[in-house]
Amino acid sequence: MKNLSIIFFSGLVIYLFYEGKTIEVNYNQISSEELLNKSISYHDPNNSWNKFNGVINITMTRPDKSKRNSEVEINIPGSYFRSKVLQDTNTIEQVVKNDLCEITLNGKSTFSEDEIKKHRLTCDFALKMRDYYTFLYGLPMKLRDPGTIINPKVTTKSFKGKEYLVLRVDYTEPVGKDRWYFYFNPKSYALEVYQFFHEESKNDGEYILLSEEKEINGIKMPKIRSWFYNDEDKFLGTDTLN
Repeated sequence: MKNLSIIFFSGLVIYLFYEGKTIEVNYNQISSEELLNKSISYHDPNNSWNKFNGVINITMTRPDKSKRNSEVEINIPGSYFRSKVLQDTNTIEQVVKNDLCEITLNGKSTFSEDEIKKHRLTCDFALKMRDYYTFLYGLPMKLRDPGTIINPKVTTKSFKGKEYLVLRVDYTEPVGKDRWYFYFNPKSYALEVYQFFHEESKNDGEYILLSEEKEINGIKMPKIRSWFYNDEDKFLGTDTLN
């Protein structure tokens, strides 16, 4: 090709110089469906998530707050969720079977109004915790759920000094309102970062860095999740699998 030369490589992009102009060429062409399939094959090679029945032990640390230990039981085929949280001198247990719940605080199932407000001892909150844990520890498999809108274009982005393949994801009502970005290692296709915005133009929301891995019931899960605010990179805390 006349007057065409390669200038340099940067991450996943080749920059070409042709007749005085710089042309950006992405040589790692991959569809969003292909990228998701490859990542799921990495994290869940035996398609174990839909029959997952196991216990996850999590230690949560937050600046200026006491450590929180949680034992989380997820039984996908049995539509069963249980969490037992130990923090300070309190033990809170939530059990959700289908959409019915049972809650105890230090072994008792009747609470004062102050206890309900302070510890969020409601079925609505228990259901949110079920959805929270099954979503985050079920990624990237959960991106196949109904109501998930995956942008067909895969983009590349440098984030915190590393290059990633990125999927943009929106959700239909009432599944969700936030916009999410999922960052995948371009070689292994491991999910290494996710980020969400309530309103992207305001740069609100948070990003979560995933490090190390722990295999539970045949699924590679992130061992450490570190949470930060998008707008000021403020550190919020970590969740660590024990």
